[in-house]
Amino acid sequence: MHNQVMLLLLLLLLLLLPSLMSLFTNASSSSCPMDLAYVETIPWNSSLCRNPVINNDSCCSTLLSVFAIALAQRLKETSIFYLPDEDTSSACLFDFKLRLQALSIPQTMVSLCFPDPTRFVYNSSACAAIKTTLDWRQKVGTVTSLDTSCNGDLKSKTRCSVCSHAAHNVTSMLKSIDPKANGRKCFYYVVLYAAGVVNPFGTTDVSTMCCILSLPQPSSGVAKGSSSKRGKVMKLVFLFLGVGVGVVLAFVMIVVYRKWGKRRRESVYHREVENKVRASVLPNTGARWFHVSELERATSKFSRRNVIGQGGDGVVYKGTLLDGTVVAVKEIFDLETKGDEDFCYEVEIISKIKHRNLLSLRGGCVTSGNLKGKRRFLVYDFMPNGSISDQLSLVGVNRLTWPQRKNIILDVAKGLAYLHYEIKPPIYHRDIKATNILLDSKMKAKLADFGLAKQGSEDQSHLTTRVAGTYGYVAPEYALYGQLTEKSDVYSFGIVILEIMSGRKVIDALNSSTDSITDWVWTLVECGRVGEIFDESIREGPEKVMERFVHVGMLCAHAVVALRPTIAEALKMLEGGIDISELPERPVPLGHASFQSSLLHGLQING
Repeated sequence: MHNQVMLLLLLLLLLLLPSLMSLFTNASSSSCPMDLAYVETIPWNSSLCRNPVINNDSCCSTLLSVFAIALAQRLKETSIFYLPDEDTSSACLFDFKLRLQALSIPQTMVSLCFPDPTRFVYNSSACAAIKTTLDWRQKVGTVTSLDTSCNGDLKSKTRCSVCSHAAHNVTSMLKSIDPKANGRKCFYYVVLYAAGVVNPFGTTDVSTMCCILSLPQPSSGVAKGSSSKRGKVMKLVFLFLGVGVGVVLAFVMIVVYRKWGKRRRESVYHREVENKVRASVLPNTGARWFHVSELERATSKFSRRNVIGQGGDGVVYKGTLLDGTVVAVKEIFDLETKGDEDFCYEVEIISKIKHRNLLSLRGGCVTSGNLKGKRRFLVYDFMPNGSISDQLSLVGVNRLTWPQRKNIILDVAKGLAYLHYEIKPPIYHRDIKATNILLDSKMKAKLADFGLAKQGSEDQSHLTTRVAGTYGYVAPEYALYGQLTEKSDVYSFGIVILEIMSGRKVIDALNSSTDSITDWVWTLVECGRVGEIFDESIREGPEKVMERFVHVGMLCAHAVVALRPTIAEALKMLEGGIDISELPERPVPLGHASFQSSLLHGLQING
């Protein structure tokens, strides 16, 4: 009988052994990586959790703030948001229970407030798949309003309010990045980042806990002696304030009067500038003046999400007017250097042009001396197909076809011919390049950006000491000697032709170890390998016609001014109206070291 009992006990032990081993393994392998000792030492209103029947919601919110201190500290030390798995989270919550028990808080409150341990476990679907601070910076950027608003002492209500506002803004940014994200969970990410990474005073600093983590502080009484002392101090303060209030008020009135006078002068200046700019726009151009609030509404307050282009002279936003019209809004930079004269000059130049292959002005906006500051805007029709530079970057079936390339080159030539011959005095663009040739919905080319345009003389070339343009497109005689003629634009046009025909960007070529695009083309032509110049996507096109376009590009981009055709002659050659004579002698290679040195010395690079 005794043996039978022993045998049954042995069998029972064998059956329970796996379960016992599993419990032992889990207990030994899962431990909390966070030090929760601070729970018993930091100041916080633990009384909210001693009567859970009355303060259930308040207690859970408070416990979440207390536990978040450990998560923020771990983020600071490891750059990792949240915990790796459920076992680790359960271990940390168990440790949290023990710490709270020492403060006479029932352990059941942790289970009641956090029934699901996975709440503090990383989940890729929670908020834009952010797991580490590196992921955070890749999603929202290196610096956000959170970094500037929460980086400091947040004891004052004003500073704390600014930090809180920034937190909500960054949360909205995360929601826009990942519309499916949980807004509350994204806000937790923001709070942990602000407390653990942004704020320099540490996660257990009173201002960090109170402001960022919203942790209620314990109510404290004030001793009678202390109250009496504080009352005496306050009396002295009010006494000094009473004595000095007259001086302060007088000083304030002086400052207000001066600011009022300055604002009045700026207002007068603003009206003068606006009237001057308005007078620059010729009647019957169709352009109108916008109020800055219209442009703010159209571009979502000039949101970075609406930026479609940026250069050294300004930034371009995509906007939608109230009537549904899609426009491009360009804000002019460097106003202190360029001044209003340059802005008025540019508006005057654009107002004179009216051609289907030139981007015309839809309107403008001027602000000065008010809350919006000094700002200048130009408004154009939006070009949905971007620039030639954008199109040359496309691959596969989206590459430009031969008919499209042909029509684009002809469109640019017609726009230039209009500037050179149909306006008196002529206008020299001075910045013809792939990024300044835009394409509308029908792939019609329009020459844009007249910020460097200059009115020339009808009977002679123009000499200038202020050379402007873009390296790679500027004619040698203009870059080296400041000699500006209509053939300076022709040179740039020739470079654009070679870019469009070859699909090769001139800037890429000049920044590499290879020859410039003109030297590269001349070499292939002299070797009888013209076909290799053509972009792969158009090599099945009409070879003779395409060869003619390449030859015109070579002539236009010739280093010797006298050997270049005028834009009118170039247009006739492209259309087949006149024959192209034999190519002249090859110019000195632009890639030659001495030539490049002189060119860089003479050219003021515009971007």
